[in-house]
Amino acid sequence: MKLLSAALLFSMVVFAQDDAPPAAQAAPRPAAPQPPPREQARSMIVTRFGIVATSQFLASQAGAKMLESGGNAIDAAIAANAVLGLTQPYVNGMGGDLFAIVYEAKTGKVYGLNSSGWTPKALTIDYLKSKGIDKIDRIGVHAITVPGCVAGWDALRRRFGTKTFPELLASATFYAENGFPLPEIGARSWISQALLQKPGYKETYMPSGTRPQLGDVFKNPALGESFRQVAAKGRDGYYKGKMAENLVKFLQAQGGAHTLEDFAEFEPEWVEPITTTYRGWQVYELPPNGQGVAALSMLNIMENFPLKDYGHNSAAALHVMIEAKKLAYADMARYVGDPRFGPVPVKEMLSKDLGKSRAALINARKRDDLYVDHR
Repeated sequence: MKLLSAALLFSMVVFAQDDAPPAAQAAPRPAAPQPPPREQARSMIVTRFGIVATSQFLASQAGAKMLESGGNAIDAAIAANAVLGLTQPYVNGMGGDLFAIVYEAKTGKVYGLNSSGWTPKALTIDYLKSKGIDKIDRIGVHAITVPGCVAGWDALRRRFGTKTFPELLASATFYAENGFPLPEIGARSWISQALLQKPGYKETYMPSGTRPQLGDVFKNPALGESFRQVAAKGRDGYYKGKMAENLVKFLQAQGGAHTLEDFAEFEPEWVEPITTTYRGWQVYELPPNGQGVAALSMLNIMENFPLKDYGHNSAAALHVMIEAKKLAYADMARYVGDPRFGPVPVKEMLSKDLGKSRAALINARKRDDLYVDHR
C-alpha cells in the first residue's frame, strides 16, 4: 500500500544524489529517461539538501537555509512557519494555532500534534449570558483562544528538531526588523476591511495611513521583538512574563476573559492521527477537535465515483467533489466537537459504508441544498 502523509506546515521533497566515485572502466551509462512533458520554461529544482514549498518565497527560502545548514525537515518547517507569520499575517501567525503531521522515515511512524489553544477558563455560557451575549462575534475578543503556535514550535523542536530557537527564528526576526517588499498577491490580500476598526490593526499594517502597494517595504519591529523574546527565553518568553502580561492586558481591555493562568497552563497535545484509504493511498489527518475527519470523509464519498473517467476539473468531477464536501461538512457540523467534553463518532464517520450511503445522496445532474437526516 502506498503511503500519503500530509504536513500542515508545508510540503517537502528531498532528491538524493549518488556521490560514489566512478568505478574503473565502468560500463557506459544508459541514456537518461526523457523528463515528462511540461508547459513551463524553467527547469525543475534538483538539490542535495531538500526542497521547501510554502505559499511565500521568503518562507521557503528560510526553510531551505535550515536544510543547507544541517537542519532537518522539522527545523525547516518551524523557520518557514515563522516567516509566514510575518509575510502572510492574514493566514498565519504566532498569535494563532498550529497543527502538524510528522512522518518519521526511520520508524515509518506517523505522529500528530494538536496545538490549538483553549478558550479562557472564565469564558463559560453563564459568563456570556451575564454579559448579554448570545452569539460569539467571529472576529471579536471572545473568539480568541490562547495561541498555540509557539508551544507547537517548541513541542516539535524538542521532539524532532536539531536547531535552537535563535537559529530557527533568525530569518523571521531579520525580515521583521529590516523589512521586505510586498509581492503582488500579498499586497492585494494585505488589508482586511473587517479588521480596520480593531485596535492596533491600522497602526501595524497601514503605518503610513494608506493601503500598502506592490513593492512597498513592510516592517513589523514589534513582531521582531516578539521573535527575539522567544529566541532568548523559549516558549516561556511567550506564555509567561512580559509578553504574556501585555497580551492579557490587551485582551482584557477589549472585554476578554483571558488570564495569565490561561497562558501559563497551556500545553499542546500529541495525538494519534486518523486515517482512511483512497484508491490505494493511505491518507492521514488529525482527529477531532480538528476538521480533518471531514477531509477523509470526502475521500470516502468521492471514491465511489469514476473521477478519472470524468476528466480533471471537468464539470462532472467538480460537481462530485463539491457535493461530497457539503455532505462531509454537514456530518462534521453535527458530530465534531472537543472529545474531552463529549463523544465524537470518528470510527463511524470514517467508515466506507457511510461513504457509500452519502455518495448515494449526490444527484449527478444537479446541485442540491443537501440535508442529512441524522436521526
